[in-house]
Amino acid sequence: MPETLTVTDNRTGKTFEIPVTHDTIRALDLRQIKVKEDDFGLMTYDPGYTNTSSCISRVTYIDGEKGILEYRGYPIEQLAEKSSFMEVAYLLLNGELPKKDELSGWEEEIHHHTVVHENIKRQMESFRYDAHPMGMIISTVAALSTFYPEAKNVRCAENRRLQIKRLIAKVPTIAAFTFRHSQGHPYVYPNNKLSYTENFLTMMFRMVGNDYEPNPAIVKALDVLFTLHADHEQNCSASVMRAIGSSEADPYSAWAGAAAALYGPLHGGANEAVLRMLNEIGDVSKVPEYMKKCKNGELRLMGFGHRVYKNYDPRARIIKKCADDVFEVTGRNPLLDVALELERIALEDEYFVKRKLYPNVDFYSGLIYQAIGLPVTMFPVLFAIPRTIGWLAQWAESLEDKEQRIQRPRQVFLGERERDYVAMDQR
Repeated sequence: MPETLTVTDNRTGKTFEIPVTHDTIRALDLRQIKVKEDDFGLMTYDPGYTNTSSCISRVTYIDGEKGILEYRGYPIEQLAEKSSFMEVAYLLLNGELPKKDELSGWEEEIHHHTVVHENIKRQMESFRYDAHPMGMIISTVAALSTFYPEAKNVRCAENRRLQIKRLIAKVPTIAAFTFRHSQGHPYVYPNNKLSYTENFLTMMFRMVGNDYEPNPAIVKALDVLFTLHADHEQNCSASVMRAIGSSEADPYSAWAGAAAALYGPLHGGANEAVLRMLNEIGDVSKVPEYMKKCKNGELRLMGFGHRVYKNYDPRARIIKKCADDVFEVTGRNPLLDVALELERIALEDEYFVKRKLYPNVDFYSGLIYQAIGLPVTMFPVLFAIPRTIGWLAQWAESLEDKEQRIQRPRQVFLGERERDYVAMDQR
């Protein structure tokens, strides 16, 4: 027996049978529900798309109630523990984990594209000394579309693959350049003998005459953080990537739009807000008073709760362990004690438990970035580097989906209608 939803329109008394597929009805099937024949038909109203699916995807699965996150079916806990970030990138883009020769070939392909054109470097040098790194990387990646005009041919699978490799390779180089620019230091070129994460750290921190070698514990922690941030289903920035891609814009322009969405404090800037909150509290002794103000609605508890997760964010547990490993190398950040006390109270206090305010991915990541030696302005850039993989996986999938069209949401119009123009001297 086919699955259907029976809808009775109490305005007319008519009954409609609407097919149900994958626990979903098609919005267009509601259009047949009308009061009059010339009506537009019934629509759904869903601000923020809280319960509307815009696509069919096979990339990332999330069960927010159970605290589950999977890439292509693999639990995030297993990937963070056992895989490198480049292995995870291959998985997200290709659907399967790579064999040994496939991984080495993939890494070699990425290495081949890490260098950026000298004109790009000169363009970046023109930014003010205090330019925000996120603003620099967004505009610089967008400019890459002028260097690769063939990128507009998004319907060619081979061409798409080339642009994907270029973006994955060049985004860390540009990101490192933004950091060097903000520090007033000369740019460091890629060293393709190093791993993806080692290369990025070296481009940021190597000084002239200094044979910089990143600490293995920091390399591992950053690699895990990159894995945890690689994709997160149809979030704000991924949806923007798909929306821009639906117009068949080149991937560099689409990436810039997605990164602009990530730039917002409600998305990629959340870990910066956590760090500011921890600095504001300053000491463990002040935590109870801060939590009291949160319960009274005077302050917000940053880094707790999530639009999707109504359980402990699985990424937060992993990042907490990464923080311990990093602090063994860099020294313990006194703000960690403040964070731990906040978490302890939130997990025990009925007010926070009832509201399912568990720590999310942003709660500990900022502490790690700070321990590595990065200013808060670099935090969203560190988010954008790994999320490039997810954006590109979502973008490529949408272009191969024959049901997708250029995105154009409907609206509920409540404005004035059919008014005559009034001359200025009569208004």
